[in-house]
Amino acid sequence: MSIIHRIDRKVQEALLTGRRVEGDRVMLSDAVLLAALDGTRHLSGGERAALESSPLTVRRFRAMAMARRRQADTADTADTADTADTADSWMGSGGMLRAATSDAALAALATDDGYWALHFIDAPDGWRVVLALDGAAPFAARLLRDKLMLRVLDGGGAIILQGRLDADGECESAWPFASAPAPHFHQSGAVFSVEPVH
Repeated sequence: MSIIHRIDRKVQEALLTGRRVEGDRVMLSDAVLLAALDGTRHLSGGERAALESSPLTVRRFRAMAMARRRQADTADTADTADTADTADSWMGSGGMLRAATSDAALAALATDDGYWALHFIDAPDGWRVVLALDGAAPFAARLLRDKLMLRVLDGGGAIILQGRLDADGECESAWPFASAPAPHFHQSGAVFSVEPVH
């Protein structure tokens, strides 16, 4: 992850978690938040609105995401001598359109674990989407060597992109939806996931 990207994420987190709202409480259950993190269930419009309006809920969501990342890091470093086991343990990554993001043109999204980024290119012949793997990911060498088939899903389970990484750790495709990336993500749960195709 680049320094600029890390700084941008820290600024976003500060904006989301630094607010105080009178009478605020955690508005969504842990089960709902975990499903959103896993990418197995997208948030409804009401749930998304509750998340955006409740700093306590955002902080709980952030804490759960960080705990998952720590667990993943612990699992990844438990057996550093066996990179195949580390690569095999990767079952997918999830991310979300941050509450502070508007409907303006969307340039990029990142997974919560920082291993993947989606870049959106407004080309003359239509939008294009690029999936990029962070070369520092513990499973990067294995994925590049084995040329595993990957897919990116939106919150509704629709395929955004499917393919294999090239030598640079990227996979590019035409944007498959009629609406531009930002409104599409707002309409489909504001989450996405990257997963292997078995």
